[in-house]
Amino acid sequence: MEKFIAKVTVMPQKEILDPQGKAVQQALNHIGIEQIENVRIGKNIEFEIMAESLELAKRKVDEAAKKMLANPIMEFYQLDIQTI
Repeated sequence: MEKFIAKVTVMPQKEILDPQGKAVQQALNHIGIEQIENVRIGKNIEFEIMAESLELAKRKVDEAAKKMLANPIMEFYQLDIQTI
């Protein structure tokens, strides 16, 4: 068994309104930083996983993302998995 570190980035779908991102963009504009546009707020999830191989680790992390970490109706996700 090997130990891997998994990083899952979850972001709202482009078609979905992101009220938190909109609030941050408006706050930035309010303090004079008007060059920033299209702010999207997501989440980063990082954890360790034990698996027989990188491929098996990827499958398990993908399963976790699909079943619990991201809502596929409103969000998409990206995985980054590396050996520790």
